[in-house]
Amino acid sequence: MIIFSNCKINLGLRILRKRADGYHDLETAFYPIPFNDVIEVIRTENEMQFSSSGIAVDVEPEQNLCMKAYALLKRAFDLPPMHLHLHKSIPSGAGLGGGSADAASTLKLLNNKFNLGLKTEQLLDLALQLGSDCPFFIVNRPCIATGRGELFEPVDLSRMRQYKLGMVNPGIAISTAWAFNRIKIKSDGPSIKDVIMQPVETWKQNLVNDFEDVVFEEYPELRSIKEKMYSHGAVYASMSGSGSTIYGLFESRIEGFDGIRMFDLLLPHGDL
Repeated sequence: MIIFSNCKINLGLRILRKRADGYHDLETAFYPIPFNDVIEVIRTENEMQFSSSGIAVDVEPEQNLCMKAYALLKRAFDLPPMHLHLHKSIPSGAGLGGGSADAASTLKLLNNKFNLGLKTEQLLDLALQLGSDCPFFIVNRPCIATGRGELFEPVDLSRMRQYKLGMVNPGIAISTAWAFNRIKIKSDGPSIKDVIMQPVETWKQNLVNDFEDVVFEEYPELRSIKEKMYSHGAVYASMSGSGSTIYGLFESRIEGFDGIRMFDLLLPHGDL
């Protein structure tokens, strides 16, 4: 059985405060995009196996989030031996949530493959044990995310379908922990929810990602990519998450931009 594990972009991201538990309260809008890893599970007669292809996975198998998802379910269910294969297309440290998506998708895949009977709320609880972003990929719909990123409010962003998404990842892997350690919390500014309800043409002035200041200071080439997006006609451009992917919303597909990937903004369920 195979599942296609899509990633996301952040439409704005505000860091509101540091919490007593060491995490940060934030506000962002998650939007799923049709850029996928692929996960396959094959039942075997031997011990659990893990393999990968595509972009190199530079952690030991037991530290891979797909394997962590398997181990989490194994503690509650008598799962049989299997071979789990991950084909990696989404770069790591890119602000796209690829690892979180793979973890959530593995939970859904194993739930379906072995008829575990887990409902959405149970999958959400399990996903949160794997990472703050993971529950979003259980729901996999546009939403406002608050708290650590695990509290969701659905939001209608159907007007996004009129734009093309251009995305550039320069191959820089940025640690989310590194970015959080350097963030300067700003207490003022409009809420993400209020801003994204306004016309997309107004987002350039009002929809901000608080990580851009610290990340662009360290990696000025990312600022240059964002500026290049606007020079090529982007209606809105931003860094996704803690970076390093820069994306732009365009009225039509563009040419002459090295390294850019263009996507139609189709949701994973195809129900725009």
